[in-house]
Amino acid sequence: MSKDPIVQKVLDKYIKRSEIGIAKYKTTLQDNNKDNYLQHLQDELMDASLYIEKLLSKIPQQNGTSNT
Repeated sequence: MSKDPIVQKVLDKYIKRSEIGIAKYKTTLQDNNKDNYLQHLQDELMDASLYIEKLLSKIPQQNGTSNT
C-alpha cells in the first residue's frame, strides 16, 4: 500500500478498471493477444486530445493566448 494517498487512489482505480475489463472481455490484458494495441492507443489519445480541447474552450483566456 502506498504512503501517498493520491498514488493509492490511482492504484485503486487501475485495479477497478482491470476488474471491469476482465469481466467485460473475459480475459486479462496479459493473455489477450488478439487486439491491435497500437490502434487502441492511438484512438484513446485522439479521444484525450478532444477532451482537452473541450476543457480548454471552457477556461477563460489567459496571458493573451487563444482557446480557439
